[in-house]
Amino acid sequence: PVSLPFAVGQCGNQVGCRFWDLALREHAAVNKKGIYDESLSSFFRNIDTRSGGDGPDIYKGKICSLKARALLIDMEEGVVNEILQGPLRDVFDSKQLITDVSGSGNNWAVGHKLYGYQYRENIVEKLRKTAEHCDCLQCFFIIHSMGGGTGSGLGTFVLNLLEDEFPEVYRFVTSVYPSGEDDVITSPYNSVLAMKELNEHADCVLPIENESLFDIVNKIHQMIDSGKLGSTVKQNSLVTSSAGSTKTVQEKPFDAMNNIVANLLLNLTSSARFEGSLNMDLNEISMNLVPFPRLHYLVSSLTPLYTLADVNVPSRRLDQMFSDAFSRDHQLIQADPKHSLYLACALLVRGNVQVSDLRRNIERLKPSLHFVSWNQEGWKTGLCSVPPVGHSHSLLALANNTCVKPTFIELKDRFMKLYKKKAHLHHYLHIDGMEQSCFSEAISSLSDLIEEYNELDATKGGPRTDPSRLKIAV
Repeated sequence: PVSLPFAVGQCGNQVGCRFWDLALREHAAVNKKGIYDESLSSFFRNIDTRSGGDGPDIYKGKICSLKARALLIDMEEGVVNEILQGPLRDVFDSKQLITDVSGSGNNWAVGHKLYGYQYRENIVEKLRKTAEHCDCLQCFFIIHSMGGGTGSGLGTFVLNLLEDEFPEVYRFVTSVYPSGEDDVITSPYNSVLAMKELNEHADCVLPIENESLFDIVNKIHQMIDSGKLGSTVKQNSLVTSSAGSTKTVQEKPFDAMNNIVANLLLNLTSSARFEGSLNMDLNEISMNLVPFPRLHYLVSSLTPLYTLADVNVPSRRLDQMFSDAFSRDHQLIQADPKHSLYLACALLVRGNVQVSDLRRNIERLKPSLHFVSWNQEGWKTGLCSVPPVGHSHSLLALANNTCVKPTFIELKDRFMKLYKKKAHLHHYLHIDGMEQSCFSEAISSLSDLIEEYNELDATKGGPRTDPSRLKIAV
């Protein structure tokens, strides 16, 4: 099974670059002989460069030249050029890149309506070419941010394209949401316009907030600087810094934050890339965690968030890891799942962990979590035997929980503040195909989503009145 990642926009490509770097490091740690195996084939092709790179994949023996199965799209060339001049330059070639020079000017309409239609044929052609090389295409991954123009506008245009071209392949989206103090004044417009597309065309969305990432990075640095974690923590944590990577350039402020998102994606895809006693593929997450088609936003939490110098951690640390995954300090979105309603929850564990450890911790945590009446056993678990580099084990928890609602309410409020004054609307409305109705439809789509969460919240502890569920034709 193969996942095909799309990195769209500056943020998407920076996260994508870290993901590919870390993924290669993980495979290198377990694949000492440099053999192209099934594990590598899930995200990389092995090709003979002498045939110009268009030859068939080489499945036997040594690695010749690895190429990431991915498309990199940005309407400013800066970040993609950096990747092409950096240590990962050989992992991508020009056939996998789509760039422009002028950017989208933090305007969803420019990304979606202008560049979308301009680059449609090019994207479809490269998409089909890349998909042809996959034996069993299981899902698409889009990595983008919501606040700018290219990530939000062109990113959601690509999402629609994927649905048109490959309707049967699952669409997973990792979306980085701007903070309230975002320096892009139009980010509420871009985010709400993009939300409508995510509501309608994504199978699963992992919302991630810049604010949460910033808080996590600060907490780790504070703990290391204060010496609270003593000598057990490596100064250069793989989770927040690029230490140990092939990068030697000066770290940028966002690098540590991008690294955390890349680690989330590593854990999410670990079952597709490595063996495990209880493997869980990405489609199963969508099938098991999304009972209502529109309520497909999952809260993610990640632990451990720092790399321990001593990898022989005591077993109580294992139980602590499960507790951490349900604490707000480890979430990549500012929310309160413990006091909200769980529709379902998935635990993806990596490393030397037994099924009995999983069961024990689920039983221990269950009483403190509110699950909907009709899905009390709504747990999905995955065990992958290969831990992240520098760890003995790790855990990614994904919760479908009504606690995402306040994030959407705040986004709606920020949108309305601008929209009531008609501020900056003219920048959008002069783009061909962009009508004022796009704004009213987008805000009403967001309001409907909030209302669906309200209806579920109202059932907490009382008799159930469920929103309409998926109808299955017999």
